Amino acid sequence: MIIPVRCFSCGKPIGHLWEEYKEKLKKSEEPKKVLDSLKIDRYCCRSLFLGHVDLIDMAAQFKKF
Repeated sequence: MIIPVRCFSCGKPIGHLWEEYKEKLKKSEEPKKVLDSLKIDRYCCRSLFLGHVDLIDMAAQFKKF
């Protein structure tokens, strides 16, 4: 739901890069180039960014009061 602060496999901090990644993708840049520019080189970290689906807005609809 929310991008993890650190990579699950290697422990590299990556959470702070998520917003910049989304902004660059909206400018219709290629995901490979964006990940390279953010210096995300490891496969484990790249898979977190490429496989992440932002579901927080959908989950927030079901909040209990």
